[in-house]
Amino acid sequence: MKVVILCGGKGTRLREYTESIPKPLVELGDKPILWHIMKIYANYGHKDFILCLGYKAKEIEDYFTKAENKEPDWNITCIDTGEESSKGERIKKVQPHIDEENFLVAYGDDVADVNLDNLLELHKKEKKIVTLTAINPESQFGILQINNNQVEEFIEKPLLDHWINGGFFVFNKKIFGHIKEGYDLEKETFHQLAKKNQIAAYKHKGFWKCMNTFKDTQELNELWNTNKAPWKVW
Repeated sequence: MKVVILCGGKGTRLREYTESIPKPLVELGDKPILWHIMKIYANYGHKDFILCLGYKAKEIEDYFTKAENKEPDWNITCIDTGEESSKGERIKKVQPHIDEENFLVAYGDDVADVNLDNLLELHKKEKKIVTLTAINPESQFGILQINNNQVEEFIEKPLLDHWINGGFFVFNKKIFGHIKEGYDLEKETFHQLAKKNQIAAYKHKGFWKCMNTFKDTQELNELWNTNKAPWKVW
C-alpha cells in the first residue's frame, strides 16, 4: 500500500534544529526520524512512499537522492505541497497519486511499535473512511498520590487514562471528498467525519512518542543509542 507522510511543517517548537534543517531530517542516532518512520512501514512490506513536502522541501528531496541514503526496494515520490499548506491541503494534493481504495498516512515526527497488520485489519473490519491509532499519552509531569493531606507516592510521568490521536492512519480514498480548500485535517475534516461516525480508533497500548521538542529529541536519541528503542521493529 502507498504510505503518505506529512513532512512539510516548519517545526517551530524545535527551532534548535529546524532553523537550519527541516524537522523530518532531525536525526535519531545517525538517521533522520523520517527514515525511522519509513523503516517501520517497510518492515510490514509497505515501501511505496509519498512525501508531502513544504518547509525546506529540497533538503528532504536531496537527502533521498544521494546514493548512500537509498534503501533497496523503496519507491519514493516527493511532492512539494507548499510551505504554508495545512495538513488537509497536503493530503488533497496527493490525490492524483492514489489509485487504491485505501492508503496509509503518517505524521513525520512520530515513532511507535504499532502493529500495522492489526491496524489494517481493524480498518477493513470497521469500513470507515479513517482509522487512526489512539494512544494513552504520557503525563508531562510526575503525579502525586495523596491521602488525607499526606503524600504517599510519587508516580513519575504515568500514562494518562484518556486517548489522543497518535497518527499512523489508514484512509479510504473517500477522504478526498471531505477536504475543502483551507481545511485543517484534524479540526475540520476529522471533526466532521467523527460526527458522521466515519472514524475508527485502533487502540495502541505499546510505545509511542512524538518528537516535538529538544527534550523529546534527547529522550529518543537516548533510547536509540542504548539499544532500547521500542520502535525498532526491523
